[in-house]
Amino acid sequence: MDNRYLSEEHRLFRESLKDFLKKEVVPHVDRWEQTGSIDREVWKKFGDMGYFGLHYPEVYGGLDLDLFYTLILLEELQCVNSGGFAAAIWAHVYLAMTHLAKEGDERIKQEYLAPSITGDKIGCLCITEPFGGSDVAGMRSIAKKDGDHYILNGSKTFITNGVYSDYLVVAAKTSPELGNKGISIFVVDRDTPGVSATKLDKLGWRASDTGEIAFDNVKIPVANLMGEEGKGFAYIMQHFALERLVMGINAHARAEFALDYALQYMSERTAFGKNINSFQALRHTMVEHYAEMEVCKEYNYAITARLDKGEYVVKEATISKLMSTKMADKVIYDCLQMLGGYGYMEEYPMARMLRDSRLGPIGGGTSEILKEILSKMIVDKKSYKPATDV
Repeated sequence: MDNRYLSEEHRLFRESLKDFLKKEVVPHVDRWEQTGSIDREVWKKFGDMGYFGLHYPEVYGGLDLDLFYTLILLEELQCVNSGGFAAAIWAHVYLAMTHLAKEGDERIKQEYLAPSITGDKIGCLCITEPFGGSDVAGMRSIAKKDGDHYILNGSKTFITNGVYSDYLVVAAKTSPELGNKGISIFVVDRDTPGVSATKLDKLGWRASDTGEIAFDNVKIPVANLMGEEGKGFAYIMQHFALERLVMGINAHARAEFALDYALQYMSERTAFGKNINSFQALRHTMVEHYAEMEVCKEYNYAITARLDKGEYVVKEATISKLMSTKMADKVIYDCLQMLGGYGYMEEYPMARMLRDSRLGPIGGGTSEILKEILSKMIVDKKSYKPATDV
């Protein structure tokens, strides 16, 4: 990518990050994939390096850098070839911590955001429910106010970091009769009585702990309400822009990683007396996929620049996730094919990458839901507003 977006400082940051990941992450990835548990020490190392605080305020220990540092972090995480590890990191930093930073009051920022930046606390975001899926407005979890507490009952599922995190950012209805206008956001300590989690067994993202969480008469202090009561849906929708762009960036980065690996393999693999990268059908397939990846990458960089300026890019970020994850699935499928039988072997990276990539069109809003959201915005001319304008 040219210097319209990235400076020399960005380049140096990328090189430093590559070295860190090669030393502290890559040697352990296979073990984490097998155990489904990431060593706690690595979280602290990420915090010590400042990677959790790239775009958060300095007053809480962050670095207050532009969003392209975040983009670089996301891209390089895809190159360790563990979608689960990458997901655990970005779910903490760009899902849970985003709500702390945007809706949390000063006490919450000091008690939860600051230690999240240093790697001393790990968070998760709890929105999806067993019966709701992508239907956020249809959630059934209820937090009923009782004196100086809310009493939370309900369940969440498919929650990344849902088992081993220290706190949970939870969406629940405080006024069920108001539908999506009755949703509120809370921060809940993991050890609060009534909170329990069950680890889920997944096709991919095996290094991350994905959990189903139950809330049984959980007492949440009123002080742990984040933002205004009843504005939770607007907060969620607003932050979906970042989440969807994150997943779009992840997708173009893993597609680029897959293409680079497959092209290198093709330059070394011989068949019928010549390298397979000389066969026209294979060359054209790879070139077409490379072009598709570049289109998505260029788009994602452009939307990152707009989001960094504070623009409300919900539509554009939704397009990013929809198109980039579709592209990555197709690219990685064909890259595996280029390796032939070796692509199907676990000792090569493509098998894991294919499994991990498949979650792209599902997590953070399925492609079908994203198409319907875009239909409302493009066909029906519906406009969405930032939470501050609701």
